[in-house]
Amino acid sequence: MSEFIKNGGRVSLSELNLPADLKRLSLGQCGQLCCDIRKILIDTVASTGGHLASNLGVVELTMSIHRNFKSPEDKIVWDVGHQAYVHKLLTGRVDKFSTIRQESGLSGFPKPSESVHDTFIAGHSSNSLSVACGISEAMRLQGKDNYTVAVIGDGAMTGGMVYEAMNNCCHNTESNLIVILNDNNMSISKSVGSLEKYLTGLRNSEEYLDTKRKVEQKLNKIPVVGSKAAKGMKYVKDAIKSTVLQRNLFEDMGFIYLGPINGHSLKDMEQAMRMAKSYHRPVFVHVKTVKGKGYLPAEKNPGEYHGISRFDVESGNPEISAGENYSTVFGRELLRLAEDDERICAITAAMKYGTGLQYFGKKLPNRFYDVGIAEQHAVTFGGGLAAMGQIPVFAVYSTFLQRAYDQLIHDVAIGGLHLVLGIDRAGIVGEDGETHQGLFDVPMLTTIPDTVIYSPSNYEELKICLKKAIYDEKYLAAVRYPRGVEDNAVKCGVNSSDYSFISNGKSDTLVISYGRIFCEAYKAVEALKKDLPCDILKLTKIFPVELELVCKAMRYKRIIFFEEAVGYGSISEKFGSLLMEAGYKGDYRRIAAKGFVKQATVKSALDKLGMSCDKMAEIIKNGGGSNGTA
Repeated sequence: MSEFIKNGGRVSLSELNLPADLKRLSLGQCGQLCCDIRKILIDTVASTGGHLASNLGVVELTMSIHRNFKSPEDKIVWDVGHQAYVHKLLTGRVDKFSTIRQESGLSGFPKPSESVHDTFIAGHSSNSLSVACGISEAMRLQGKDNYTVAVIGDGAMTGGMVYEAMNNCCHNTESNLIVILNDNNMSISKSVGSLEKYLTGLRNSEEYLDTKRKVEQKLNKIPVVGSKAAKGMKYVKDAIKSTVLQRNLFEDMGFIYLGPINGHSLKDMEQAMRMAKSYHRPVFVHVKTVKGKGYLPAEKNPGEYHGISRFDVESGNPEISAGENYSTVFGRELLRLAEDDERICAITAAMKYGTGLQYFGKKLPNRFYDVGIAEQHAVTFGGGLAAMGQIPVFAVYSTFLQRAYDQLIHDVAIGGLHLVLGIDRAGIVGEDGETHQGLFDVPMLTTIPDTVIYSPSNYEELKICLKKAIYDEKYLAAVRYPRGVEDNAVKCGVNSSDYSFISNGKSDTLVISYGRIFCEAYKAVEALKKDLPCDILKLTKIFPVELELVCKAMRYKRIIFFEEAVGYGSISEKFGSLLMEAGYKGDYRRIAAKGFVKQATVKSALDKLGMSCDKMAEIIKNGGGSNGTA
């Protein structure tokens, strides 16, 4: 292979020592690899599902990073991390790439336990600058002269944490910190014509930097007047930039600003990377890319191909057309209620389609707010709306709601304000793994006084719960529901009550559950009906725990609570505590997640947690589980 590299012949990812060999390739060979990488991305994601458009857009950018920096000595930090597929391919994981997002396979996000080239685990947005700033400072303290590179997308720039980080990144002006903005959607710097383009090109060239340094060095050697002349030259340069170019935010924060750079030109990217490295101080590189680059369906509809299920490569069509699901049912019902009530407003944090709010946004745009990736602002903004008598409904993924805990307490609950949360992707979400499982919203929200939580098990209950949360509650109210579709096999228990008992008459065993896995519990109890009859308590309003239910449960000799949430601080824990306080002497067991749940299909993950109907039946029959969590 070394001969092919030397002679400029065709190379293959699988035959290279990656990422080291990338530095030995010609730009032509790198261009050929970029084409190969795009084909691998398209073919793999078509088979496994995953994030496609964002990765197609960063192929050349990622190639340039690994050609100009030395990983893992130089640290590369990916914001969110869903665009790190190319990084995985270029760091020796091509042979395992077909397993991405699959159980026991590669993660769909950076994961240090998977590779030394993955610097920091990522799954949420807008944190890369803070991470990189900390790593860069640690390197300084440890006497290391390596670089720290943070790659952030323009969407993540809507998150407030970015600006908190930028405010601190440049305190140490000698750090080797480089921030790369992957801008595939918006214009950040205002263009002012040909002169601006000329000066941008001039100041971003290596020749300009070398000339500037040489002139300053020679001027500083001239006695008396040299340093004054150098300062005067800087004042003139800054005055021209201020008048003609209009200093941008990044320069005002203390960064050297380079760009915009064509992110699909390996030559331009190489020059920009070398330029950024030469400063040895915080640098902000603005790179323009095309989301979905190289695959026409993704270029035309980058939003649809951001995160996509399996699809046909030739047509671009998904294998199964999207139908009704919990998100769309929620969105349509919220719109129906809002059409009759002008107080209702809808809020999303850059997840209009993911949370089903596209219908509301199209029909009632005056009361629809997409605040960008800013969950903290979304909650406090909702608090402001509520303070003026509106009824704000914030639809958000469970995993992202975690980012707004302080605001829920300080800006909503303490003031006794009525904010409704539509908590999408509650429970196990599957292949996105630890960073995206919705297991922590329940223990988080139950710590907030006066909060009410609903957890429906089907579409009709979702509609009922949403209406109750809007009109029956006075304070913070949440409706949590899973990703995907309802279980059509179980149609029992649909009513407007906060709970329901399903009794077999003479049973001394009670099974308690709520939400999606109630359907699994019901099927398990049905399977055991002849040999081991059980009663079922189905919770719909899961918090606060009703003392009436605790009293009713006291008569059972054995109680098993199945819960699709992390066990510590869960409803099952609270229910158990109330039982013990009431003097319960029977056998109480609860099955819940112990902690972080790794990537797998939803079915497989639930099975491993003991929450599939078969595992539930086994636990009920054999007395499995524990007086803690599964």
